[in-house]
Amino acid sequence: MAKKKLNIGLIGYGFMGRAHSNAYCKVNKFFDLEYEPVLKATCARNDEKRSAFAQNWGWESEESDWRRLIERDDIDCIDIGSPNNTHLDIALAAAAAGKMVLCEKPLAMNAEEGLAMTEAIEKAGVANMVWYNYRRVPAISLAKQLIEEGRLGEIYHYRAKYLQDWTISPDLPQGGEGLWRLDADVAGSGVTGDLLAHSIDTAIWLIGGISKVSAMTETFITERAVHDDPDTVKPVRIDDACAFLARFNNGALATFESTRYARGRKNQNTFEVNGEHGSIYFDLEDAHQLQFFDNRDDDHVHGWRTILVTDTEHPYMDHWWVPGCVIGYEHTFINALADFLKSLEEGQDPVRPNFRDALETQCVCDAVLESAATEKWQDVPSADAK
Repeated sequence: MAKKKLNIGLIGYGFMGRAHSNAYCKVNKFFDLEYEPVLKATCARNDEKRSAFAQNWGWESEESDWRRLIERDDIDCIDIGSPNNTHLDIALAAAAAGKMVLCEKPLAMNAEEGLAMTEAIEKAGVANMVWYNYRRVPAISLAKQLIEEGRLGEIYHYRAKYLQDWTISPDLPQGGEGLWRLDADVAGSGVTGDLLAHSIDTAIWLIGGISKVSAMTETFITERAVHDDPDTVKPVRIDDACAFLARFNNGALATFESTRYARGRKNQNTFEVNGEHGSIYFDLEDAHQLQFFDNRDDDHVHGWRTILVTDTEHPYMDHWWVPGCVIGYEHTFINALADFLKSLEEGQDPVRPNFRDALETQCVCDAVLESAATEKWQDVPSADAK
């Protein structure tokens, strides 16, 4: 049976542009779906780089203005892979045009923008998803399954770390294609929105909503040159490190820590969950493994077990290789896209996380930054109550 074509318009050609393009190219090779993404048009301002990107990935056409892309009748879905300060205007215009919207994380610069985006998307009634791709790591999906099966019992503690080391050098400028995450006017925040947003989304998905936070942040290099004017130095207004305490709605306690100043840590994303009957530990640097402790085991075999998450019984793995063969980072985007396309096929509610889910994470991020600024505990407003 012929597949239904879904014409994609992608905005952005950077790291996420490549990850998304790869997913569009590969998803129907591994998943049996009614819908097939068509790489219809890609959009970016740099003509030379955009054209090279389009040719490499097989995009059929190009646009230099995202407004023209949204206006095109042959585009069904807008994929926002551009910097954070562009998300609001693009999402509002796409919703007004009745386009489906996929958006990179974080959802917006702040919760106020995120609310406007969410309300516009929901009013338009268009399918939507935010690319919090770590939910689609099979080991993390398995952790979700074990928690829902009651294997941990009541949850008491949650600990998360997200550590990198790529912004330590004072010689790095702020701004531009490669370093816009160091510019608060473009990124909105530093590690809170860039890294901890992932950790927060994962925590909410696994444990439930977060009710209050107490945070501290630090900016270690307080001035940097401007990327296109090396003689001009501007204050740095993003957070280089963040740590916060949190309380979940269900009473569980949590600690979160993130920095891009952890020498030797390239992309360490970890969490541990401690419950009444057992514990779970995950580290993205060993993404094919999940560590599990079950206190109900017989005493003489007590101990942490390593689950190699590659069997067909594990989430998503029946679509990939034979047991024992691992998958990688890029596959999480393919898994996420497959879930989105499947939701269109089955007429389900928008696949999770949708804009409303991402707004909940945005509310936590805003509360974290406010707490750090005031040095006080902050209640997290409900995304549903906004």
